[in-house]
Amino acid sequence: MADAMDPTEISRQIYDDFVAGSVVTPPRIRTWAGDTWGPADARATLVLQHPGALRAMLLPPSDLAAGEAYVYDDVDIEGDMFSLLEFAMAVFNAPRNTSRSIKLYRLLRQLPKETRRPKAERPRVTGLRHSISRDRKAVSFHYDTGNEFFAQFLDPQLVYSSGVFLSPSDTLEQAQRRKLQLICRKLELAPGRRLLDVGCGWGALVVGAAAEFGVTAVGVTLSGEQAEYAKRLAKEAEVDDLVTILHRDYREVEGTFDAIASVGMFEHVGVGQLAGYFDHLKSVLAPDGALLNHGIVTRDRVQGQRSLRTKATFVNTYVFPDGELVPVDKVIATAEDAGFELRDAESLRTSYALTLRHWVANLEANHDRAVAAAGETVYRIWRSYMAGSALLFESTDVSVYQLLLTQPELPWVFGRRRLLAPDDT
Repeated sequence: MADAMDPTEISRQIYDDFVAGSVVTPPRIRTWAGDTWGPADARATLVLQHPGALRAMLLPPSDLAAGEAYVYDDVDIEGDMFSLLEFAMAVFNAPRNTSRSIKLYRLLRQLPKETRRPKAERPRVTGLRHSISRDRKAVSFHYDTGNEFFAQFLDPQLVYSSGVFLSPSDTLEQAQRRKLQLICRKLELAPGRRLLDVGCGWGALVVGAAAEFGVTAVGVTLSGEQAEYAKRLAKEAEVDDLVTILHRDYREVEGTFDAIASVGMFEHVGVGQLAGYFDHLKSVLAPDGALLNHGIVTRDRVQGQRSLRTKATFVNTYVFPDGELVPVDKVIATAEDAGFELRDAESLRTSYALTLRHWVANLEANHDRAVAAAGETVYRIWRSYMAGSALLFESTDVSVYQLLLTQPELPWVFGRRRLLAPDDT
């Protein structure tokens, strides 16, 4: 019987197979023993921390296993995270015949069954899916990572959704300030009007709308940390008499509002609850009011027709429990079924890709402070999640739309000149 191959040689063969099947520049490899191969000028280095690292990363073949291998340090990624993920996506999408796939699987199986992945420690939320109590747990899991952690990569106003870039040279702060202004102008906010911000985050929109447009604003969030921060922000801006922050579910909101903004929240609603979401928001919207729905959508029609509960992915396990995306046409149809008319639709896909690249750069630049705030594991989860998301937006697999929805009977306003401030920079 032939001697078993050395793990270093097996790992090298696996790497060579991936390189042969990709047109994207590969990363450099450094092994647990210090051996290196691959381009000397590679923008990224994949560090194999032990002989079974590639097996831990690639078996079972899923983004969850690959993500956990990085998060729990079976592998490390030095340098440009984007270039390594671009290579991985190219390898994954490349055609592969059956014999090559079988050979790769056999090579991986010869590596030691070694992993630093904790046993049975994957986070999970419990309870009836998309019930108010379970949604509260899911949202808290994502957003209560700690204000100090989010401060390491967001802009100074802590705006956690796509900015609006007019040029790649715009700063993140400019793009986020422009986004908030754009929402206020699309909703035609003015003194005396009453604004509801569903999923208000750290309060930048409600506080800014009250300070600049004179509205009375109510912000709603399921995150306790966000709610307390938003209350302090309103007080510091001296608009706490105009701004109310509620720590509750949007389904618990009552009253009548002249304008409603839902920014980066509706991804948490769920496919089965989408009709109820629009029905409820319409029930609290004044007849002459408008709803601005800013949310991420998918181009995957199969995914858009079912819940994500059947497949555990890296994102829905470690980042967005219970998060579900639907195609934009389904969003519009569901809103119309609730009695809305679509008045304006704007894709911010390329802006979100740029936003995410800014966030990743900020997080990497503030590595030590981010780790001090939340730990190395959380840092790695968010670094990989945001970099991967940026590439998905760039590839057009996902997009983000601002949909302006009103009652069909509302008089039509011609043109879009009103949407940008004359002094926009």
